[in-house]
Amino acid sequence: MSEFDVAFVGTGADPDEPSVDGFAMAYRHAAAYRELDNCRLVGAADIVPENAAAFADEYDIPADGVFEDYEAMLAEVEPDIVSICTPPATHADLVVGTAESGVVDAIHCEKPMALTWGGARRMARVCEEEDVALTFNHMRRFGAPFRAAKRKLDAGVIGDLRRIEYSWGNFYDNGTHAVDMCNYFNDEAAAKWVIGQLDYTEEDVRFGTHNENQVLACWEYENGVFGMAATGPAEEVAEGDWRLVGSDGFMDVHLTDKLAVEVYSTDPETCGEQTFEEMVPGETTAIDLAIADVVQAQSEGRTSELCAENALNATEIIFAGYESARRRGRVELPLEIDDNPLESMVDDGQLSPTATGDD
Repeated sequence: MSEFDVAFVGTGADPDEPSVDGFAMAYRHAAAYRELDNCRLVGAADIVPENAAAFADEYDIPADGVFEDYEAMLAEVEPDIVSICTPPATHADLVVGTAESGVVDAIHCEKPMALTWGGARRMARVCEEEDVALTFNHMRRFGAPFRAAKRKLDAGVIGDLRRIEYSWGNFYDNGTHAVDMCNYFNDEAAAKWVIGQLDYTEEDVRFGTHNENQVLACWEYENGVFGMAATGPAEEVAEGDWRLVGSDGFMDVHLTDKLAVEVYSTDPETCGEQTFEEMVPGETTAIDLAIADVVQAQSEGRTSELCAENALNATEIIFAGYESARRRGRVELPLEIDDNPLESMVDDGQLSPTATGDD
C-alpha cells in the first residue's frame, strides 16, 4: 500500500464555531486523513500564523511543518497530497500554484470549485498538464441516503429516469453539492443547455462570495433527462431535497437524519421508506469516505469520482444558470464565458442587494 505525506493550505480558525465566514474544513479533512494508516500529516499553511499553529497542535504536525506562506511549505515539506480549504475566490490561484510547484501528486480542494468559470477551467487544465490528480470535496455523493437512492434507481424501482429536481439552499454554495448530486444520479451525463432566473434583493455573502436568494433553473442532459432547481421559498414546500422522477414512479431523497429515502412506484413491492438510522450503523461520515476514496484512488492509480471533470460538469450548469439570468434567455453549452455572472451583475449594478442590517 502506498504511503502519502499530506499537507493543508488554509486551516481556518475555531472549528467549533462555523459560520458563513469559515467552516475550518481543514479540521474535518485532517480527521479523515488521520484515520488512514497510509497517511502522515506533515504540513500546514495559513495566512494567520496562530491558526496554522493551533491546527498543527491539534493534529501533531511538527513545528517545522507550520508556515504562513503555502509556497514555502510546499518547497520545504514536499507533500504528496495537499488539501486546500480556503474560500472559493482563492481556489484557482492556490490550486494552480500548488500544481505548478512540481512536488505534489494530488490536490483535494474544498467546494465550490472556483469563483469564476474561467478559474474553474484553468485549475483543471493546469492540473492535467502537470499530471496532478485534482478532486473536490463533493462528499455528499458518499452519503448513505444518496448511495441507497442510486442503488434503487439503478435497480429500476422507478423505471427509466426522466427528471431530477432539487430544492435546497442556493445555486452556488449549497448548489455545487446539489447539482453534483443530480449529475451523480444521472451517471455523470453532461448538460446541453440551461435556462434560469434569479432574485437577489437581500445580500447573502458566503465565504466572500455572493449567493442569490432564489433561483428557478432547468437544464437538459445529453441523454434526454431533465434537471430542475428551485431554491429559496420553494425549499419550504418541497417534499424532498431531491426528487427523482422515473417512467414508473418517483423517489424522494432527504438530507435530514429522519426519513432518508421514500419510493413511490407503480409496483407496490418497490414502494417504501428507509430511514437514515437503517442505512448508517456506524459513525463514519461522508467526508471520511470521500477522503478515503481520494487516497485510495491515488494509491491504485485510478480516477476518483470526485475528479475535476465531474466538478466541472456541475459548475458549468451553475454558472450557465446565472448567465441565463444575465442574458434573459436559454444558454447553450459548452459555456463560453470566463466570469461569474452573478458577481458581475452585482459589480456593474444590474443587481443591487440590500446589505444585511441596512434599513
